[in-house]
Amino acid sequence: MHMNSAPHLLAEDRPEYERILGDALRHAHERPDLAGVGERLNAEQLRTMALNATALITTAAATEYDHYVKAREELRGPAADSAQGSGLGSDADDPDRPGAGIGAVVTVLAPMLAGTAALIFLLVGYLLKMLSRPPSFADTMVTAGWFFAAATAAAILAAAVGLLITALRNGSTALPAEDAEDELPEEVARAREAWRHALLERGILPFLRDALADPTAGAAPRTPHPSAHRIPKIGYSRPDFTGPDEGPAAGPRPSFTSPDFTSPDFGGPEHEPD
Repeated sequence: MHMNSAPHLLAEDRPEYERILGDALRHAHERPDLAGVGERLNAEQLRTMALNATALITTAAATEYDHYVKAREELRGPAADSAQGSGLGSDADDPDRPGAGIGAVVTVLAPMLAGTAALIFLLVGYLLKMLSRPPSFADTMVTAGWFFAAATAAAILAAAVGLLITALRNGSTALPAEDAEDELPEEVARAREAWRHALLERGILPFLRDALADPTAGAAPRTPHPSAHRIPKIGYSRPDFTGPDEGPAAGPRPSFTSPDFTSPDFGGPEHEPD
């Protein structure tokens, strides 16, 4: 793993980063330097800005984070080695060692085959014994049927025990990774706490203070209060009605001219004297 590759924060630690950021924003009112939350920028805007600047903020605690990740990897290393040494996962992944695959197939198929054989032998054996003259091998088939029935029960019991042992082994090897939040060794717990403290004090809080002090940051949205004397716009504009005392209208009004139907020489009807 390259610790200097981007992004610096591992995917498994991003929820912890978001949790620390959320706690800082929820308790912002308790800090005088964050008293401006909600004036120009609200908590949700600051959270979005901090999430977008995750790489920049986590760089401030890079040293502590590297130490924490290395300590955590050292904790998980022996568990992974012991799991490989005990054959969990390594035999199944190694094509040259098919023992685990064959064992799993046998564990699954043995109860099915034994149960099928028991059913056939018992059914045929008892049918033969119901004849008026049962053959001599009818008792042998019944005995074989009960033998396979016992083998079926034993195979099922062995499969259940095997599954239980596998589950217990997988649970013990996954304990350091799954219960890391609850049962960490002292060194790893100290490294994690140092990273959390450095991330909060040197990364998140300075970023929030700078964002609140930046005059170019966007203002928090405010809901405009409509005026009581203002008619809301509902998709069309009202006509301009002006009274005699309101002066001329704001814009020019269209004028319509009628077409000229008079010819140049026509001046109206003329009556000549008889």
